[in-house]
Amino acid sequence: MGLTEERAATRGRLAGLDGIRGLAALFVVLHHCWLLSFPGFPVNGAPAWTGWLLYGHFAVVVFIVLSGFSLAVSPARSGWRLGSGRTFFQRRAWRILPPYWAALAFSLVIAWAVIPQPGQQAPTGKSVVVYGLLLQDVFGSPSPNGALWSIAVEAQLYLVFPLMLLVLRRMGAAVMLGAVTALVVAVGALAPAVPAVDLLMRLTPQFAALFALGAVCAGVVNARERTARLPWHWFALAAALPALLLVVVAGPVWVVGNFFWVDLAVGPAAGLLLVAVATGRPAPLVRLLDTAPVRRLGSFSYSLYLIHSPIVVMVNRLLVAPHVPAGMPAFLLTLAVGVPASVGAAWVFASVFELPFQRHRSWKGLREAVRARVR
Repeated sequence: MGLTEERAATRGRLAGLDGIRGLAALFVVLHHCWLLSFPGFPVNGAPAWTGWLLYGHFAVVVFIVLSGFSLAVSPARSGWRLGSGRTFFQRRAWRILPPYWAALAFSLVIAWAVIPQPGQQAPTGKSVVVYGLLLQDVFGSPSPNGALWSIAVEAQLYLVFPLMLLVLRRMGAAVMLGAVTALVVAVGALAPAVPAVDLLMRLTPQFAALFALGAVCAGVVNARERTARLPWHWFALAAALPALLLVVVAGPVWVVGNFFWVDLAVGPAAGLLLVAVATGRPAPLVRLLDTAPVRRLGSFSYSLYLIHSPIVVMVNRLLVAPHVPAGMPAFLLTLAVGVPASVGAAWVFASVFELPFQRHRSWKGLREAVRARVR
């Protein structure tokens, strides 16, 4: 996801993007700690002031927009040319699959030997095949890890990314984004009445429009200075207010039941925020996102997203629930133990299964680095 991108290439690093990844991944961890402590999604007995933790789904919206944005920054500087499609797909596979498969193995072991995911049976052989091939949004099977669903969606978006760039290059950003969004909206409108179209909703089609939006927003980074210096942070705030009002007024039951449309409403605010941060505004926010701890968290945010769910479930169900009253006491202890455990485990996991694959682009380079390290 936006989680999986290398630092977007400019003539230097785009300050702040790693920080957004890290904070969004951390928000997903907090969200799952909250869900486990206050069962009954989307309505439960949690204090009203914690209600914002219900919406961990919107962090995935940010990841998808950020993914399209990060992947398109370099093509935007090259006339929207991607280069070799084969090289692109090889690099994407090299970047996302080793950590993903390692996290899948970790999750399967926990689900089989310790505790399955809440509301799920123990994974089956079908789960191994379906999740191993990144088809979990196409075929149903017991889930070994509640966070892995979105990785399949992003992998499928990579397949259409070269086509998006081709349309963008030949027909313009407005045509590409408009065509993708129109197709997505048509699917959402027809799904309730047409069973065959409703099947497409399993693929979370709104994410295609959000991914395309992120790619279009990347063009601003390479725009003329006058365009780049527009007050994009204020545009982002203006786009966020109607979406925030919708969420508050409609309430959690309606919002969760209509994530398709709400995601499309939230997406523009996320895209404009990325443009603002990438162009250096607001400066205090960019400085915060680019502080060493937040930037470091972003460097292994993909690993944090991949493995936190089994860890948080073990902490909540095996350590907290038997000894602490349900509700706020359970939530606070789950946070106190589960968040550091997830972050620490993710850093170790990333050191083995993620970061080496960022630094070295081939098996040969990786083997040589391991040999040098051993020596």
